[in-house]
Order: sequence, then structure tokens, then C-alpha cells
Amino acid sequence: QVQLVESGGGLVQAGGSLRLSCAASGLTFSTYAMGWFRQALGKEREFVGVILRSGGSRYYADSVKGRFTFSRDSAKNTVYLQMNSLKPEDTAVYYCAASNSYTNYERRENYNYWGQGTQVTVSS
Repeated sequence: QVQLVESGGGLVQAGGSLRLSCAASGLTFSTYAMGWFRQALGKEREFVGVILRSGGSRYYADSVKGRFTFSRDSAKNTVYLQMNSLKPEDTAVYYCAASNSYTNYERRENYNYWGQGTQVTVSS
């Protein structure tokens, strides 16, 4: 049974930082690209970015570029989302997801497994 479990969300002031973790189990971690999405209240779930299988390539949405960083630890089957310079508009539930696709990572339908999400709230 595949599980993706996010952690690390919380309440932070604007300008602050948080690090989210996503621990994967039940899958061959190295064969999946790991994406991050977020969904603000009343809005569509949006692509935040992806870190590819080797961990060498990362792609970020324009809205987070330069502030967010992805990493992955194959020994722990875990991916991380380091969020710096947080803004109130970053407030959302953040989801990690695993994809065995090799393209179109921004499309939700290309992800096979999803975590339950973790809430991030940025106060102004």
C-alpha cells in the first residue's frame, strides 16, 4: 500500500520560513518524480513544482521561484519543500504527489499517488 505523508505545516508570519516533508512508503521511490501542489480555500489545486527522479532537476512555478526549494533524500524516501520569504498568498493546503510520468508534471492527472495534505498559513 502506497502512502505519502506530509508534515511540517503550520502558522508563520510573512517573511518567515517553513520546511515541509513528504515521506513515501510502499513504492520504489527512485522511479517516481515527486511533485508539490497547493490548494487555497475556494481555489483550484495548483502546481508548485516537481523534483525529478535523480533529484538533479527541479522545476518551479513562477509564483514560488527563488523562494521555494525542493530536495529529496533517497535513503529516507522523503522529499522536502523549503519555503522562504513566505507571503500571505502562499496560504494553502500543500500536497505532495508521486508521478511515474516523464512529462507534463504540472498536470494533476499525471500523478499516481497523493498525500493527505498539510496546512500552511502565512499571517500578514
